[in-house]
Amino acid sequence: MKGEGQSRSLFGIPLTERPKWQQFLLCSSGFFFGFLINGICEEYVYNRLQFSYGWYFTFVQGFVYLGLIHLQGFTTKQMVNPWNTYVKLSGVLMGSHGLTKGSLAFLNYPAQLMFKSTKVLPVMIMGAFIPGLRRKYPLHEYISAVLLVVGLILFTLADAQTSPNFSVIGVVMVSSALVMDSFVGNLQEAIFTMNPETTQMEMLFCSTVVGLPLLIPPMLLTGELFTAWNSCKEHLYVYAVLVFEAMATYVGQVSVLSLVAIFGAATTALVTTARKAVTLLLSYLIFTKPLTEQHCSGLLLIAMGIVLKLLPDYKDSNPQKQKRKQQHHEDHIGQDEERNSLV
Repeated sequence: MKGEGQSRSLFGIPLTERPKWQQFLLCSSGFFFGFLINGICEEYVYNRLQFSYGWYFTFVQGFVYLGLIHLQGFTTKQMVNPWNTYVKLSGVLMGSHGLTKGSLAFLNYPAQLMFKSTKVLPVMIMGAFIPGLRRKYPLHEYISAVLLVVGLILFTLADAQTSPNFSVIGVVMVSSALVMDSFVGNLQEAIFTMNPETTQMEMLFCSTVVGLPLLIPPMLLTGELFTAWNSCKEHLYVYAVLVFEAMATYVGQVSVLSLVAIFGAATTALVTTARKAVTLLLSYLIFTKPLTEQHCSGLLLIAMGIVLKLLPDYKDSNPQKQKRKQQHHEDHIGQDEERNSLV
């Protein structure tokens, strides 16, 4: 388990001394809260107002992040890593964002969501190649990820009013975004692992500062900077929505980084994938939409994937079992030392 022996907190709430299930619940709750509000705001801005200025909105959001981080009392004097540590991370973050947004010009939403739902699998695979991690996952964790992914795809397709529409260019773009996504979580985990003193605030601050200039070239090349500026100037209330969205997403981002620091990139990817399923299910419960057999099949696979992921973590939670296991391990070491002394 990640984060053993490291002092972690989430908005002043100490995490380190709490049981793992409480740490997981607190971090996941912050993530779900932040990104559920983010989804509502995006629905309003992108679909209701027809403002599809992804690069510009991300740019504005970055400055809100920096303001909130400043209010939290973080300064560059508290940094424990050099700036160049975050260049690669910021590059793949912005690349993933741009390719994901751009792919919607060639893929419809159901097709894109099908690809993005598989994120947890490349994250797990890439973890074996990132320097400082070289993580290997047991077979049951891969099975858990596959069940979660297939379940979410089934649920999404049952909910889609149109069939997935594929384009070669769109598939290449969203696949490239997935590759970059697989680097993001693992690079974050590698930084936390190689320097345990790294805080969530430092990670978010440095990624934002380094990443913001990378947003300027695509905004200039596409002309979005001036178009978005003029549109938002005519509808100033959009900035209020963006600031509110950024504040909620800030809570979600810090919670995600806490999950990465304590539980690792793969578990975090599973949580973010499960969030899509929870969001879809809530829409059915709130708006009383009918659930079909395909919906139920998808939910069953999602539940199986989550249970399979959680069971191994609590399999040996009995203190007596752990004590007997530790005693057996110590006896085994003692026998080895005795044999070595005889030799």
